[in-house]
Amino acid sequence: MSATFDDNASIAADAARLQFVRIEQDDPLATPLLQELALEYASRYGRSPGEQYRELKSYPGEEFEPPGGVLLVALCGGVPVAGGAYRQYDEDTAELKRIWTAQSERGRGFGKRVVAELERSARERGYSRVYLTTGSNQPEAVALYLAAGYTPLYDRSLPSKTVGSHPFEKRLG
Repeated sequence: MSATFDDNASIAADAARLQFVRIEQDDPLATPLLQELALEYASRYGRSPGEQYRELKSYPGEEFEPPGGVLLVALCGGVPVAGGAYRQYDEDTAELKRIWTAQSERGRGFGKRVVAELERSARERGYSRVYLTTGSNQPEAVALYLAAGYTPLYDRSLPSKTVGSHPFEKRLG
Protein backbone atom coordinates (compact mmCIF):
# COMPACT_ATOMS: atom_id res chain seq x y z
CA MET A 1 0.00 0.00 0.00
CA SER A 2 1.50 3.33 -1.00
CA ALA A 3 1.27 6.51 1.02
CA THR A 4 -1.18 9.15 -0.11
CA PHE A 5 -0.47 12.87 -0.33
CA ASP A 6 -2.29 13.37 2.99
CA ASP A 7 -0.15 10.66 4.63
CA ASN A 8 3.03 12.28 3.33
CA ALA A 9 1.89 15.71 4.53
CA SER A 10 1.16 14.27 7.99
CA ILE A 11 4.58 12.60 8.13
CA ALA A 12 6.31 15.84 7.11
CA ALA A 13 4.33 17.78 9.72
CA ASP A 14 5.33 15.27 12.43
CA ALA A 15 9.01 15.55 11.48
CA ALA A 16 8.76 19.34 11.54
CA ARG A 17 7.32 19.22 15.08
CA LEU A 18 10.29 17.35 16.50
CA GLN A 19 11.92 19.04 19.45
CA PHE A 20 15.55 18.07 20.09
CA VAL A 21 16.69 17.91 23.69
CA ARG A 22 20.30 17.43 24.76
CA ILE A 23 20.46 14.96 27.63
CA GLU A 24 22.97 12.92 29.59
CA GLN A 25 23.16 9.14 29.31
CA ASP A 26 21.50 8.62 32.72
CA ASP A 27 18.58 10.94 31.96
CA PRO A 28 15.22 9.08 32.08
CA LEU A 29 14.55 10.29 28.51
CA ALA A 30 17.46 8.10 27.37
CA THR A 31 15.97 4.94 28.86
CA PRO A 32 13.52 4.16 26.02
CA LEU A 33 16.27 4.77 23.47
CA LEU A 34 18.70 2.38 25.15
CA GLN A 35 16.10 -0.26 26.01
CA GLU A 36 14.65 -0.37 22.52
CA LEU A 37 18.11 -0.42 20.95
CA ALA A 38 19.04 -3.33 23.21
CA LEU A 39 15.95 -5.27 22.12
CA GLU A 40 16.58 -4.44 18.47
CA TYR A 41 20.22 -5.49 18.56
CA ALA A 42 19.40 -8.64 20.55
CA SER A 43 16.82 -9.73 17.98
CA ARG A 44 19.19 -9.08 15.09
CA TYR A 45 22.42 -10.45 16.55
CA GLY A 46 21.31 -13.28 18.85
CA ARG A 47 22.35 -11.81 22.20
CA SER A 48 20.17 -11.26 25.23
CA PRO A 49 18.54 -7.83 25.65
CA GLY A 50 20.17 -7.53 29.08
CA GLU A 51 23.61 -8.19 27.64
CA GLN A 52 23.01 -5.63 24.87
CA TYR A 53 21.73 -3.05 27.36
CA ARG A 54 24.79 -3.47 29.58
CA GLU A 55 27.01 -3.04 26.51
CA LEU A 56 25.21 0.17 25.52
CA LYS A 57 25.56 1.50 29.07
CA SER A 58 29.24 0.48 29.21
CA TYR A 59 30.28 3.55 27.22
CA PRO A 60 31.30 6.27 29.67
CA GLY A 61 28.50 8.84 29.63
CA GLU A 62 30.94 11.73 29.48
CA GLU A 63 31.95 10.62 25.95
CA PHE A 64 28.54 11.88 24.82
CA GLU A 65 28.72 15.21 26.62
CA PRO A 66 30.05 18.57 25.42
CA PRO A 67 32.48 19.67 24.33
CA GLY A 68 33.38 16.51 22.39
CA GLY A 69 30.02 14.84 22.11
CA VAL A 70 26.29 15.05 22.52
CA LEU A 71 23.31 12.77 23.19
CA LEU A 72 20.03 13.98 21.73
CA VAL A 73 16.47 12.79 22.08
CA ALA A 74 13.81 13.91 19.62
CA LEU A 75 10.46 14.54 21.26
CA CYS A 76 7.15 14.66 19.45
CA GLY A 77 4.37 15.91 21.68
CA GLY A 78 6.69 15.47 24.66
CA VAL A 79 7.27 11.76 23.93
CA PRO A 80 10.73 10.40 22.98
CA VAL A 81 10.42 9.10 19.41
CA ALA A 82 14.00 9.13 18.15
CA GLY A 83 17.52 9.94 19.19
CA GLY A 84 21.19 9.56 18.65
CA ALA A 85 24.59 10.63 19.80
CA TYR A 86 28.12 11.35 18.75
CA ARG A 87 31.45 11.33 20.50
CA GLN A 88 34.88 12.50 19.48
CA TYR A 89 36.58 9.96 17.23
CA ASP A 90 39.67 12.07 16.50
CA GLU A 91 40.50 15.76 16.39
CA ASP A 92 38.45 16.41 13.23
CA THR A 93 35.92 13.58 13.39
CA ALA A 94 32.70 12.94 15.30
CA GLU A 95 31.53 9.32 15.56
CA LEU A 96 27.78 8.79 15.37
CA LYS A 97 26.38 6.26 17.83
CA ARG A 98 22.97 5.00 18.94
CA ILE A 99 20.86 6.30 16.08
CA TRP A 100 17.35 5.18 17.00
CA THR A 101 13.74 5.65 16.01
CA ALA A 102 10.95 4.09 18.06
CA GLN A 103 9.62 1.09 16.17
CA SER A 104 6.10 2.55 16.25
CA GLU A 105 7.36 5.79 14.65
CA ARG A 106 9.46 4.48 11.76
CA GLY A 107 8.83 5.70 8.23
CA ARG A 108 8.20 9.29 9.35
CA GLY A 109 11.64 10.70 8.52
CA PHE A 110 12.70 10.99 12.16
CA GLY A 111 15.97 9.10 11.60
CA LYS A 112 16.98 11.52 8.84
CA ARG A 113 16.16 14.47 11.09
CA VAL A 114 18.23 13.01 13.95
CA VAL A 115 21.23 12.45 11.68
CA ALA A 116 20.92 15.98 10.25
CA GLU A 117 20.70 17.49 13.75
CA LEU A 118 23.75 15.52 14.92
CA GLU A 119 25.67 16.67 11.84
CA ARG A 120 24.66 20.28 12.48
CA SER A 121 25.83 20.03 16.07
CA ALA A 122 29.11 18.37 15.10
CA ARG A 123 29.80 21.04 12.47
CA GLU A 124 29.03 23.73 15.05
CA ARG A 125 31.61 22.17 17.40
CA GLY A 126 34.30 22.28 14.72
CA TYR A 127 34.21 18.74 13.35
CA SER A 128 34.80 18.45 9.60
CA ARG A 129 34.02 14.74 9.25
CA VAL A 130 31.51 12.25 10.64
CA TYR A 131 32.30 8.55 10.94
CA LEU A 132 30.04 5.67 11.94
CA THR A 133 29.67 1.94 11.76
CA THR A 134 26.57 -0.17 11.53
CA GLY A 135 26.11 -3.91 11.56
CA SER A 136 25.58 -6.44 8.83
CA ASN A 137 22.01 -7.14 9.98
CA GLN A 138 20.87 -3.53 9.74
CA PRO A 139 19.94 -2.85 6.09
CA GLU A 140 17.62 -0.02 7.13
CA ALA A 141 20.55 1.79 8.75
CA VAL A 142 22.68 1.29 5.64
CA ALA A 143 19.86 2.75 3.52
CA LEU A 144 19.51 5.73 5.90
CA TYR A 145 23.22 6.58 5.76
CA LEU A 146 23.41 6.20 1.98
CA ALA A 147 20.35 8.45 1.58
CA ALA A 148 21.96 11.01 3.92
CA GLY A 149 25.05 11.22 1.69
CA TYR A 150 27.45 8.98 3.60
CA THR A 151 30.22 7.19 1.72
CA PRO A 152 30.65 3.48 2.47
CA LEU A 153 34.20 2.59 3.51
CA TYR A 154 33.73 -1.06 2.56
CA ASP A 155 33.18 -3.02 -0.64
CA ARG A 156 29.41 -2.94 -1.21
CA SER A 157 29.68 -5.71 -3.80
CA LEU A 158 30.52 -8.21 -1.04
CA PRO A 159 27.77 -10.04 0.85
CA SER A 160 26.85 -8.05 3.95
CA LYS A 161 27.65 -10.90 6.34
CA THR A 162 31.22 -11.22 5.01
CA VAL A 163 31.93 -7.52 5.54
CA GLY A 164 31.17 -7.50 9.27
CA SER A 165 30.96 -3.96 10.60
CA HIS A 166 29.91 -1.48 7.89
CA PRO A 167 31.88 1.79 8.22
CA PHE A 168 30.74 5.06 6.63
CA GLU A 169 32.00 8.63 6.52
CA LYS A 170 30.74 12.02 5.49
CA ARG A 171 32.61 15.28 5.07
CA LEU A 172 30.81 18.19 6.68
CA GLY A 173 30.69 21.21 4.40
